[in-house]
Amino acid sequence: QVQFVESGGGLVQPGGSLRLSCAASGINFSRAKMGWYRQVPGKERELVAFIRAPGSTIYVDSVKGRFTISRDNAKSMVYLQMNNLKPEDTAVYQCTNFEAWGQGTQVTVSS
Repeated sequence: QVQFVESGGGLVQPGGSLRLSCAASGINFSRAKMGWYRQVPGKERELVAFIRAPGSTIYVDSVKGRFTISRDNAKSMVYLQMNNLKPEDTAVYQCTNFEAWGQGTQVTVSS
């Protein structure tokens, strides 16, 4: 059974940082392309970043230089380090292997 469990979200002030974690199970993790999406009510889900199995990464322009995606194949974990957060980063962040998605973790950036 494929499962992704996200954690690490919360309320943070503008300029702050959060680190999201995703625990994956039921997939061949070391071979999987993994990504983070975010969703705001009333808007389309947006791909934030993804990391290929060999480790190369891609980011949406709005988070370049602020967010870093990484993976630990030994632990079947993928992370999203988010720095210099802005109110427009507020969303539910979901982990995915592009076939299934986790439930997500809420990130709220507000003063």
